[in-house]
Amino acid sequence: MNNNAPSDTPVLSFLGPQGTFTDQALRTQEDLKEMSLTPTVSISEALQRVNDGRADLGFVAIENSIEGSVNITQDTLTFDTDLLIQREVVISVQMNLLVRPGTKIADITEVVSFPHATAQCRGWLAENLPQAKHQAANSTADAARQLAESGEPHTAAIGTARAAEVYGLDILASAIEDHHENQTRFVLVAKEGIPAPTGHDKTSLVVFQRADRPGSLLGILQEFATRAINLTRLESRPTKQGLGDYCFLMDVEGHVADELVADCLRNLHMKHGEVKFLGSYPSGSGSGNGDADLRSAASTESAAADVWLTEVRKQIQG
Repeated sequence: MNNNAPSDTPVLSFLGPQGTFTDQALRTQEDLKEMSLTPTVSISEALQRVNDGRADLGFVAIENSIEGSVNITQDTLTFDTDLLIQREVVISVQMNLLVRPGTKIADITEVVSFPHATAQCRGWLAENLPQAKHQAANSTADAARQLAESGEPHTAAIGTARAAEVYGLDILASAIEDHHENQTRFVLVAKEGIPAPTGHDKTSLVVFQRADRPGSLLGILQEFATRAINLTRLESRPTKQGLGDYCFLMDVEGHVADELVADCLRNLHMKHGEVKFLGSYPSGSGSGNGDADLRSAASTESAAADVWLTEVRKQIQG
C-alpha cells in the first residue's frame, strides 16, 4: 500500500484488502502501483467511489476466461455509474489453498473464498475435500484475512500467494485451479476521458433494444458485420425492468475515433435503441487490431466525403 504518496497523487480504489488478485494485477502496472491505493470491501464500492469523486480511478475485475463475466462489475458500469474504461490488464490466475500453520488437509471442514475463485477449483475440491462446506467472502484476500484473524484450524481459504504472505498463512496446495490456462481481465476506469487511439484498441458498449421483436438482435449484429467490425464479446443482461427485458453488452475491435466504429455506433443509436458508451481503450489481450487498415481508410474517405458535401452545400441558395 502506498501510504506515503504525495497529496496530489491520484487516488485509485480497488477491491481489497491487500492480497486480492486485483491487488496483484494492478501491481503489474508501474504507474498504478505508485498511486494512492485505496482498498474497498466490494467491487461496487470501488466503482462508486470513482463515480462520486472520492477516487480518481478504479481498478476491478470484469471477466474470467473460465467463469465468464463478473456480473457485479458489468451491472455497476451499465446501470449505476457513468464511467469510462481507460485500460485493460490481463493476468494469469493461480489458485492456492491457504491454511493456518499446522493445519492438515484432513482437518479441513470448510473452504471460504470469493465465489468465482471457488468455482474455478470445483474439480480439485470435489476430489480432495468432497465433504467441505463452501462459504462466500467478498474477495480471495478477505477470505485469507478472515481465516488469519479467526484462528480457525478447520477452515481453508482459496487465494493468492501474496495473500498467504500478507496474512501469515501456509500454502497447503498450490495451482489447484481446474484449468491452468486461466486468465482474468481487469479494467481501469475514470469519470471522464477517452485514451487516444493506438491502432490496437477495443470499444465497449451496451445496447438497449428499442423494441423486442423477431430479428432485433440480428439487426444489431448486422451493423457490425456490414462494416467488418469484429465482436470480441457479446452477452445479454437483464435490464431490471421486468422478465424478458434484456440489454446487450459488447466489446468490439477498434476505437470510436475510427470512422467505421463511429458510424456503427451512430446507426445503432439511431435505428436500434439507446447505446451506452463504456469506453475506447488500448487492448491488453493481444486482440483489438482486426481490420485496422480498413478502418483507417474508411476514416480518410469519410473526411474527404465531408469536405465534398460541405462544398456542395455552399451552393444552396437563399
